[in-house]
Amino acid sequence: MGNCIPVTPGILETPGALDLEEIMGDISSYNDTYINATFLDYDATPCHNNFCPLFQRVAPPFLATTTATATLTIVTLLVALSKRPHAWQWPRSRALVAQLALGTALFAAPLPALAAGVAWGWHLGTAFCRLCHLLWHWSVFSQALLVASGSRGTVWARWDPRSRRLAVMLWVAALILATPSALVSGVAAGTACIQRSVGILAPLYLLHLSLCLCLLLLMPTGVLLAAVVVPGSRASWVGGTGLVWLFSGLWVPYGAGLAGQFLLQAGLLEPTCGSFQHFDLALGLSEALGVLHCGLGPLVVLLGRGCRRGGGDGGGC
Repeated sequence: MGNCIPVTPGILETPGALDLEEIMGDISSYNDTYINATFLDYDATPCHNNFCPLFQRVAPPFLATTTATATLTIVTLLVALSKRPHAWQWPRSRALVAQLALGTALFAAPLPALAAGVAWGWHLGTAFCRLCHLLWHWSVFSQALLVASGSRGTVWARWDPRSRRLAVMLWVAALILATPSALVSGVAAGTACIQRSVGILAPLYLLHLSLCLCLLLLMPTGVLLAAVVVPGSRASWVGGTGLVWLFSGLWVPYGAGLAGQFLLQAGLLEPTCGSFQHFDLALGLSEALGVLHCGLGPLVVLLGRGCRRGGGDGGGC
């Protein structure tokens, strides 16, 4: 999580966020240009980004708490699936819910290592750092494809050869789509596992960014609009599919944040000290919102099942 690099104990910097000279290009004619947290106009106030110190303090306990919550809710969900398999009917079918639980578990698996890396520095090497980001994005992309496929039709209503083939194709496709995320990540300054170790305009990063925008922003937004406009989609939503779409609702702000970060660091928006601070904070908060899905998702599915049982076939929620 994040692109903050420990420089000295207690002081962190964001690559590309404080080095405004590189991002802004050759505009040395302006006396108010920031260069590594200083002004060419020495009478002005230095530019300091407070996001990374805040990130180092907040991220480890947040990730640890999220991991514990995710473990508890996933185990509870799996127990409910195994004890009463016939109680899970469309639209929250057993096949779909089990795959979502698997994706959530994959997402939660690297969180303890990432939390330790933020707190004490990354000491597990580049290969493991890239593996963490591969699992992270594989999980997110597979769940995005699952909820999209489950929002229309009854493909997951039963676990037959057709649905098994679809599941294999979906998980393989998600793995392929997540591969660029591993290749653009890396270890910076020998102490931080960061999501982007290449330039903002590197072709591989542009590919990864495009995939994130498609799967986490455009596709969920399209299905949400279809649920409102198309009568069949609206009926499916009321029937309970909207519970699964909690995942997409939590990740859409992160997709928008990635788009804003690209516009800023590519120089398409005015790169000022305030804009960098605001975008860093907004992107960090949106990513934290997305991370919450691994604890909230299984919990909402469980509550939705209990609500439906309490309300009968007509629905009680």
